[in-house]
Amino acid sequence: MADEISTLMINNKDKDILLRLRNNTTIHGNLKEFDIHMNLTLENAEDITNETPVKLHKILLRGDNILLISLPDNKS
Repeated sequence: MADEISTLMINNKDKDILLRLRNNTTIHGNLKEFDIHMNLTLENAEDITNETPVKLHKILLRGDNILLISLPDNKS
């Protein structure tokens, strides 16, 4: 299972992803790095929880705060 998750994350590096955090915040950004604890580095990140997005620029998210990761559709 861990290998499948790592493969999915590797295949989606440098792509835009959508995250839902434990505090009900929704973040959209470009996946740059990740580790075995699902700590993520995003660039061009935005908090899109409210009607007006808030630019966060480059952020590091601790993996235990992430509830959901939505990866892009890989259809060509």
